[in-house]
Parts: sequence; C-alpha cells; structure tokens
Amino acid sequence: MTYFANVTKIAYEGAKSKNPLAFKYYNPEEIVAGKTMEEQLRFSVAYWHTFTAEGADPFGAATMTRPWDQYTGMDKAKVRVEAAFELFEKLNVPFFAFHDRDIAPEGSTLQETNKNLDTMVTMIKEYMKTSKTKLLWNTANLFSHPRFVHGAATSCNADVFAYSAAQVKKGLEVGKELGAENYVFWGGREGYETLLNTDLQLELDNLAKFFHMAVAYAKEIGFTGQFLIEPKPKEPTKHQYDFDAAAAVAFLERYGLLEHFKMNIEANHATLAGHNFQHELRWCRINGILGSVDANQGDLLLGWDTDEFPTDMYETTLAMYEILKNGGLGKGGLNFDAKPRRGSIDTDDLFYAHIAGMDSFARGLKVAQKLIEDRVFEDVLADRYHSFTEGIGLAIVSGNADFHTLEKYAMENQRINNQSGRQEKIKSILNQYLLEV
Repeated sequence: MTYFANVTKIAYEGAKSKNPLAFKYYNPEEIVAGKTMEEQLRFSVAYWHTFTAEGADPFGAATMTRPWDQYTGMDKAKVRVEAAFELFEKLNVPFFAFHDRDIAPEGSTLQETNKNLDTMVTMIKEYMKTSKTKLLWNTANLFSHPRFVHGAATSCNADVFAYSAAQVKKGLEVGKELGAENYVFWGGREGYETLLNTDLQLELDNLAKFFHMAVAYAKEIGFTGQFLIEPKPKEPTKHQYDFDAAAAVAFLERYGLLEHFKMNIEANHATLAGHNFQHELRWCRINGILGSVDANQGDLLLGWDTDEFPTDMYETTLAMYEILKNGGLGKGGLNFDAKPRRGSIDTDDLFYAHIAGMDSFARGLKVAQKLIEDRVFEDVLADRYHSFTEGIGLAIVSGNADFHTLEKYAMENQRINNQSGRQEKIKSILNQYLLEV
C-alpha cells in the first residue's frame, strides 16, 4: 500500500525551483567543509510527531486524519512502520528516532507491552535491511502514562522507579538490536511542583543511581551507543532537574557521570529556559559535551513547547556555525523534533514541513561555512579581546598575575579606554552573508 500517493522521491532542484515538493538548498551529495551535506547534517525524522501526532493541543481535539488511523492497536502500529519507511525513502533521510511507546502500544502488563515491542522491533529491523535509514536514537516514554504522575526515576513511589528501570533496560536492548547510534534520556516528569512535599536530596540521589544503573547495563550487554541527556525547562513540571545544559552538567559532574553523557540540545527548550539556541550549543561546544540536536523552533509569543519546524535562517545559520566549530555532531544528528501546525491537516504537509526544515539547515550550513572561511566572527573576537594577548592581559590569561600585580598596574594606569562592541555592524555583515552566499 502507498500512504503518500501524491509524493514521489524528493529531489534537489535548486533555489529557482517552484516545485514545493523539491529541495531548493539541500543537495545531499554537495561537498561543504570536506563532507557531503548528508554527512554534515545527519537529518532524522521524529517518529512521534510525524506518525503518532494527531493535531491535538491542551485546548482542542485532534485535527489530523492519517491513512493509518483506520486501524487500531498492533495493526495500526504495523501500518505506521510501512508508512514511515515510505516517507524515509521519499525524503531520503539517513536517520529516524522514536520513543518505545511510539512504535508499539502498551499492553495490560509489562510482559505484554514488551511482547508488543519485540514484534515491532522485528518488523522495523526487517525494513532497515533494505533501507538506508538508520536509528539515530531511541528512548523510553517515562512521562505519558498516569503511573508517572510524580515522576519516573525521581518518583516518590519505589514501584514506579522499578518500572522505569525495567522500561529503560528494555529500551537499551532495543537500541542494541536496531543499532542505535545514541540513547536519549529526557526527564519529562523529573522535577517537582513544590518543595513542601518533595525530598529534593533523595530524588536527585535516586536519579543519579538510575543513570549509573543504565551505564552499567549498557556495558553489560555491549550497547555502544552514545548516552544523551536532553535538557528541558518548566514544562510539564515547574522546577525541572535538567533545566538547561549547565544544570544538567552540574548534576552529572556532582555524581561522577559526566564522562558517560553528552547533551541533546533542542532549540525550543533553549528558548523556554530563557536562552537562545546558539547559547546552549556554544556552552556545550566549549565544554566538549555537544552530542546531538533536536531541530525545531518555538514561538516566542507562546510560553510553551510549540515544536515548529525550523525556518528561521538566523537560527539555523548560527546553529550550524557552532556545529561546524564543534567538528560536527559525531554520532549525533539533526533530529526534527517538530510537527506541522495544527491547521496543517493534510498528509502532504508532512513533506512540506520536512523540506522546509532541511532546506533551512542546508542553507544555514553553507552560510556558516563561509562565515568560518572568512573568519568573520573570529576576527571580531580577536580584535575585541586583543588586550589579553599582550602586557597585563597576557599575564592574566597565562596565570602570572595576582591581586598585588593587578593593583600595581591599575594604580599606574588610571585611564581606561573601552572600544565599541559594534553589534549593529556585525549583524549587518551577517545579513550580507545570509543574502549573498
């Protein structure tokens, strides 16, 4: 059966193409910075938004009817796999990602649930044998079911902690079976509403124990995928333990886990944390913990996780600048944790949305590479921080200064001359590159 009859394989047709079902900037075979675009960008389709989302939001029911919605239960799960690999092939994407409950429905017991999962993993593995599309990462849904009302690894209920551990154990086995390049931990319910009923110390200690168990089990079964933590602030809990990359890293360092994890940075989560996307990427890059990216954008007029497909050229360009300066994403990729808008109800909109996101990042890649080649920002920084390359500044950065020498210098040099930061000039130059490259 064909689920996307209106769509043939999406081809690169160039910037002048008027075909909405064609790439304008993403040419997977084009070499940029020594690698093909496909190798640099490592695009991934998010199974949940693409194949299980129905257009519902907190204020309204589902709006999207898909070809697979005529089925239920395991039949629906199997049809979704067929549709998924048709979409992967037509988009020519190298990766996909999923939560365990995206690909298989829960049963009445954990045993039945795992049996459902085994059936679907076997089916997906068969499809992967004849597909170029690999598994970027998988993860456990430890947030949707009512059992996780108080959290998962940070729940006040030890039975929930045990269930969560069993679910992640199975997830690691699935990841190994399907050759996942990463495994993501997203603490959707790991946080609290009020300290009046929260043992903060116990919850953090238990979360650390959970991660140590996961590290130990991955080693036990020979799972070699990279472990990723995806920071997320505020939603759904008021105080999230992995609020941003800095908070997540502080936790990992305190509990001796930092060597085992990198960050999966999501653009929309960064803005919800009061940062911008580039800040979170830069912070991870300079600390050597940038692992992967969930590519989307939020609406700054809405205070929640809108998961829009990325089309902001400033964001994609500056994101790719950080990724290129990082030497790429290694085992990670650009996973479209994004969904068409609730009013975009046609099945073809899934393709229009992915094309828009892929073209936006492809364009951003080329502009970012040109910015790096021309040393645009590097020269700005070199000029701005020049005072730290000689004299007292060099003594500071080389560790040869103390309060005595700095006081003596300040006493002898009463006049301080600051230079302009020239933000407007720099943004104007960035505009030129965005328009001309």
